[in-house]
Amino acid sequence: MSGNIPVGISACLLGENVRFDGGHKRLAFAVDELAPWVRFEPVCPEMAIGLPTPRPALRLIKVDDGEIALRFSNHTEGDLTQEMQQFSARRIPGLAHLCGYIVCAKSPSCGMERVRVYEPVGNNNRKNGTGIFTAELKRQMPWLPVEEDGRLQDPPIRENFVERIYTLFELNNLYKKGLTRGGLIGFHSRYKLLLLAHSQPQYRELGRFVADIENWESLDDFFIEYRLRLMLLLEHQATRRNHTNVLMHVQGYFRRQLSSRQRQELSELIDRYRLGTQPLLAPVTLLKHYMAEYPDQYLAQQRYFEPYPEALRLRYGN
Repeated sequence: MSGNIPVGISACLLGENVRFDGGHKRLAFAVDELAPWVRFEPVCPEMAIGLPTPRPALRLIKVDDGEIALRFSNHTEGDLTQEMQQFSARRIPGLAHLCGYIVCAKSPSCGMERVRVYEPVGNNNRKNGTGIFTAELKRQMPWLPVEEDGRLQDPPIRENFVERIYTLFELNNLYKKGLTRGGLIGFHSRYKLLLLAHSQPQYRELGRFVADIENWESLDDFFIEYRLRLMLLLEHQATRRNHTNVLMHVQGYFRRQLSSRQRQELSELIDRYRLGTQPLLAPVTLLKHYMAEYPDQYLAQQRYFEPYPEALRLRYGN
């Protein structure tokens, strides 16, 4: 596992004093836990368009024609919408190498969802906006894993995000080395069990898409479409039910090698995971033990068993 995975991040989340009040919103998970495994590339869109710190707070405002404007919350004259849009449109193409992005929640420039959008007069607002920079980021790069600091406090969301950035990193490296049909099919094969844990219907749909690879004249075009479909599939959080199905499927590979007692022990452990009394790590660890004892080439290559560094401890409580 590489520690060189490029991940974009709102600069304030790394502890940089770039916020409107001159402070920061240091995200401990990013700085203390994820940083050893990735290479953060910080951006503060508000500083990038020339605003100082400290500065008056900004807000999104719904203007008369229904468009969203970026203005100062203290009613200071000036509309920053065009400047922010132009900066975003210019800066984001240079971020195509990224494998993920962590944005600052509630920010009118960086917020991912539920950003307050105010009426032109007064303080009436609805939490239904997206920061201007992040909206453009998601528009230009719909395959990119994007999460915000608040949501990353939730363990399943945190695991899902890290899993996606590692998946995209491997896929991007495959592209850099030179696309081949065999390489793409091999990549998809390595991720089959992981995809199955996220969505069985979309897993089957994506499998049919990959099976049709020979009918694509351009591998670059196939890659672009496959990347989008793959990453949209992985946005669906893996469920306990789907994980249980995967575990039972893997259990079948050892039907002949295990004794009756071992089969019963494994079945009971999987069932305890299904009932929520054991973390996912417990049956996965036992299966990895049997994989070492009774090697199987297909299982050995499956990313399901180690989609990211074990040291991140993301499966301990799931």
